[in-house]
Amino acid sequence: MTGSTPSEPEEKAGSSDTPAASAQPASRAACAVVGIGASAGGLEAVSHLLARLPPDTGMAYVLIEHLDPKHESSLVRILAKATPMPVRESTNGMRVEPNQVYIIPRDTTMTIAGGELKLKPRGDARGPHLPVDAFFRSLAEDRLSGAIGVILSGTGSDGTLGLEDIKAAGGITLAQDEESAKFAGMPQSAIRSGCIDVVSTPEGIAEEIVRIGRHPYVATPSAVEHAPPVDDEEGFRKILMLLRSSFGVDFSGYRDSTIRRRILRRMVLNIKDDLADYARVLEKDGSEREALYQDILINVTSFFREPETFEMLKQSVFPQILKTKPADAPIRIWVPGCSTGQEAYSLAMALIEFLDAGGKSPNIQVFATDLSETLLHRAREGSYPENVET
Repeated sequence: MTGSTPSEPEEKAGSSDTPAASAQPASRAACAVVGIGASAGGLEAVSHLLARLPPDTGMAYVLIEHLDPKHESSLVRILAKATPMPVRESTNGMRVEPNQVYIIPRDTTMTIAGGELKLKPRGDARGPHLPVDAFFRSLAEDRLSGAIGVILSGTGSDGTLGLEDIKAAGGITLAQDEESAKFAGMPQSAIRSGCIDVVSTPEGIAEEIVRIGRHPYVATPSAVEHAPPVDDEEGFRKILMLLRSSFGVDFSGYRDSTIRRRILRRMVLNIKDDLADYARVLEKDGSEREALYQDILINVTSFFREPETFEMLKQSVFPQILKTKPADAPIRIWVPGCSTGQEAYSLAMALIEFLDAGGKSPNIQVFATDLSETLLHRAREGSYPENVET
């Protein structure tokens, strides 16, 4: 149900193997899209970012700002002064085009599908309004490696879960540094999640977007998805050997295409165009080897993922376990590839619910393991964004 172990290559090896990434929108060959999430203090940060962008990057920019639902927004007028690119308020069905800026309207939730912006009324949905997460998650599905997610100044944690989806889909993630952010809540939440590739000022983020936007991995995501480069088999195998010697993990059982996409993602961030050059970087730079290793083991999990599985546990598996155990014997569960812990906690909750319904209270022990020490640390903390789905 989770996947951060090479024993499950079909599911874990990057989010290109997740259900969200299985769709193939007709517009996949269209331009890369930069989603920008912001809240309190974000207007100044967005203005600085846009002001540093040239008008011909070949990418589209979509701003998801937390807006007062009862007051007209003046973002279009204000931001039009910061950039020579056309700035417009989004409408339902509007197709995103390169070198243009799109603004979310007030009192709406906006997503993207097939290269078109989809709007629906915000409504009175239960829980907090999380427009950044909603857009980022749809962006990950629609653009894969052509998705770029940016979090700027704001309070709360909106955007963190969406950025995790973007990174899992092979996109690039950036966040404003805490020093330059007027309100560091949103960028801080994203940075602490471990899913951010680049932390910088708004101006620095703009420069990074321009640089990575020229790389074929970002500019032509359809080519990367359907035909990952295979022109340097020796370099590819060398990279696998470096990972094996450094971490004791053999990734040769993973899908080659998945591993190549994760390598390409790191090559973009390291300004390298061929595998041989990148392999030389890995030889010299242990921190980059660690970054690639963590990229390959990127967590794809959530609370109660695949709900039908948990229902089957309650109906068939848990009753069978109790039949064969003495009343005073503990119930022990092992979760391999636990990622950031959501599955382990979900299993514990499901078992407790089942036992409570039957009036039983044996001791429970849940063991969880993972190849990634970084993910295990987060699992041990058991701390998740306030908007985590349960």
